[in-house]
Order: sequence, then C-alpha cells, then structure tokens
Amino acid sequence: MRHFPLPMTLTLRLSASLVLACAAGSGCGGAAADAPPAAGARAAAAPSTAAAAAPTAPATAAAGATAAATGAAGDPAAQEDRFDMLVRDDFFAGLLHQDRAALDRAMKFCEDTLARNPRHAEAMVWHGGGLIMRAGYAFQSGDREAGGKLWTQGLAEMDRAVELEPTNVGTLIPRGAVLLSVSQVVPEPDRTQLLDKGLGDYEKVLSLQKGVFDGLGSHAQSQLLYGLADGWQRRGDRSRARSYYERLQRVAGTSPYGVRARAWLAGDTKPRPMACGGCHAR
Repeated sequence: MRHFPLPMTLTLRLSASLVLACAAGSGCGGAAADAPPAAGARAAAAPSTAAAAAPTAPATAAAGATAAATGAAGDPAAQEDRFDMLVRDDFFAGLLHQDRAALDRAMKFCEDTLARNPRHAEAMVWHGGGLIMRAGYAFQSGDREAGGKLWTQGLAEMDRAVELEPTNVGTLIPRGAVLLSVSQVVPEPDRTQLLDKGLGDYEKVLSLQKGVFDGLGSHAQSQLLYGLADGWQRRGDRSRARSYYERLQRVAGTSPYGVRARAWLAGDTKPRPMACGGCHAR
C-alpha cells in the first residue's frame, strides 16, 4: 500500500476529512457501550475519545470498548476501566473544536501509557489515530512532507495495535473507524485496500459481540450497523449493504440513523454524509 507521498490534489480534501471517530462503536457512542463520557475531575485529569469532523466524509466509529466484548457493556465499573473513557473528551475537543491543547493532552496520555507499557494496544491505536489528526493539521498548513510522515506513522501504529490484540474491540473499532473514513478521500489502490481493512475490522467486531450485541443500546448498535451498511455500499456490494440497512432500520427508530436507513431502503442510495459530533459538541 502506498502511504507517502499523497498527491497534491488530495491534501486539502484529506485535511478536511481525516476522521478519528467516536468512542466504542461505529459513530459517536460506540458499538461497545453507551456509556456517557467521564465528567468533572476525571475528564480533566485524563483525555478521552477521538473523532474527526468531516464535511466530505461521515465520521464513522472510533474508540475502544472491551466492555461489550466481555458482556460488561452495562457495568459502570467496567466502563471506568476502559482506556477510551480516559482519552475521548480531549480527542473530541481536538477534532470538533480544533483544540490542539486538548489533543496534545490526549496524545501525551497515550505516550505516557506506552512509556510504561510499550505493548499497550489501545493506547497505541488511539495514538495512531491522533497522528492521523495531526497529519490533517500539517496538510492544512501546507507541510506535505510532515503530513505524509504522520499519515504513514499513524497507519502503522494502528496496524501494530491490532496485531498485538486482534480480537480486542478496543483496537478494532478505532482502526476500522479511521480507515472507513479516510478511504473516501484517497485514490486507488489505497481506497479499496483501506476500505476492505476497515470493513474487516467492523465485521470482526460484530462477530465478537454476537452474544451481547442485542443488549447494547440502540445508539451503539446503530453506529456499527451504519458503518457496515455505508462501507459495503461504497465497496459496491449492495446486497450486503441492504442487509445492514434493514437491521439498522429495525434498531435505530426515529434517530438520524433510522431515517437514513429508511431512505436508503426506499431508493435514496446516494451517499449522504452523517456527521458525528452532536453528542460530543460542547
């Protein structure tokens, strides 16, 4: 896969569309748990989830959620231990509000964690996503060389994290979210390679969560199903896309995901970016 350099014509689009999306699922709340962000002193002490607002690409899922994979999605104590809950607020602030100080805090938290344990896969995958965000900043400033290096390093870190923990929802969801998003703004053959890897991550998460998925909140279910439906549509597999939109329609109710599913099934199959950020905006 060609990671560097990116064509000049894509750098501005990429900088606007790099997405490290939300915690624990295929959108903002996550396929792993519907836990609210940590508040108060805890949020100030440690950063929390990553995402990227994108005018040209939907901000699909991101962040770790081991709780759901182990059946503990509704357990507040288990959610307190989730790494994504420690970093998501600052990552979102960096993404949605261009708050680079918040992003720096989140990245430092990941780096400090990795200094203590270089094989901490969840810290690694979040850090890789943060590097993708920083690549976007670099492209925006016109520094293509720095942007390309950050892009390459970010992808490599996310891949390494999944290699370390290939059945951990907390590594699969963040990488899958980023890859599904950025696959929309890169040329072939990278476009299809990134899309396939992202879809593979989401399909694996759905398989891992088979025993607990129905017990997750509709928001979490909707995000993962939407990521799969949209991804398979872009991959050209309308049959798989339809099966996921049908599932999405059943669980999403009157939410924007449900509205989108019903519209798609009624024939409105033109891609419609769905921004992630409503539940994370301050």
